[in-house]
Amino acid sequence: MVDSVIARVFPRKTMATPEDNLAFYDVPGMFAPTVDEVHVSVTFTYDQATAKELAYQWERVAPVKIGGPGWITEEYPYGDPGGAFTPGRYLRPGYIITSRGCNNRCWFCRVWRRGEIKEYPIPSGWNILDDNILATSKEHFSKVCDMLKKQKNRAEFTGGFEAKILSEWHIEKLKQLRIERIYFAYDTPDDYKYLQVAAEMMRDMGFRLGAHRMRCYVLVGAKKDTIEKAQKRLIDVVRLGYFPMSMLYKNNDGDADGSWVKFNTKWANPYTINAKIKQINPEFKNQEGE
Repeated sequence: MVDSVIARVFPRKTMATPEDNLAFYDVPGMFAPTVDEVHVSVTFTYDQATAKELAYQWERVAPVKIGGPGWITEEYPYGDPGGAFTPGRYLRPGYIITSRGCNNRCWFCRVWRRGEIKEYPIPSGWNILDDNILATSKEHFSKVCDMLKKQKNRAEFTGGFEAKILSEWHIEKLKQLRIERIYFAYDTPDDYKYLQVAAEMMRDMGFRLGAHRMRCYVLVGAKKDTIEKAQKRLIDVVRLGYFPMSMLYKNNDGDADGSWVKFNTKWANPYTINAKIKQINPEFKNQEGE
C-alpha cells in the first residue's frame, strides 16, 4: 500500500517546525504541490483564525484537515490531545514526543485538560518535547535515556522538567547522557524551593551551573503578577544558577498587556540578557552551551 502524500501547513514558523519540501507556511503558490491531503497544524490557540484562512486557501489543492494542540473544537475544547507521534511530520527531524498529557492541575495550563500522562512508542531523536517527561514511569524514562545514549547529538529536554518530581534515580539515568540543555519551570511561588533542590542535584551530578545548559522558564504576566515580582523571580533563578527564560502568559487570543510584552522581550532573548545576569551571578559565561 502506497502512503498518502501529505502537505503540512503551519500558521507560523518556529525552531521546531519542519523545513522539507512538503512543509508550507503560506497559501499555495501558482505551482501548488501534487498531494493527496493537506494538514494544517495549529500549535497556538491564537493562530486559529490564520489556520482557518490557510485551510480555505488550500482546499483547491487537496482535502484539508486541521488539528494540533492549539486547535479548539467542540470535541476538543482544550485542543487536540494527539496520539502516537510520527517523527518528522509536524516537528523537524530530531524533535520527538514520547508521551502526552500531565497529571497536574495547573490553572494556567491546558495540557492536563487534554488528559493525564499517556506513554507512546519511543522514536529516535534527541530533543524531547514531552509535556512532563519526569511524570512518566521509570521504565519509560529509562528507555528514553537508553535511546538518547545512541544519538550523535547531545540530548535536549526542551519540553521541560518538573523540579518537584526530579529524583535520585532520574539523576542516575541523566548521568549516562551527553546533555546539551535541560529546561525547568518556575510557574507558581511554591516551585522555588524545588528549583533550589534540583539545582543542587544537578550540580552534584557534575552539571556545571551557569553555562546556559540548565535553563528555567519563568511564567510572567499572569493573574495578580507585577513587573517587580516577575523581575525578582527571574533574578532569583539566576542566583540559583539557571539561565532564565521569561514566558509571557497570554489569553486565548494571544493578547497581553503592552508593558508585559516589553518586559518579556528583555528577558526572553538569550543574546540580550547575558550582561544583565552576569551582574547577578558571575558564574555565567557569554557563550552558548559552554
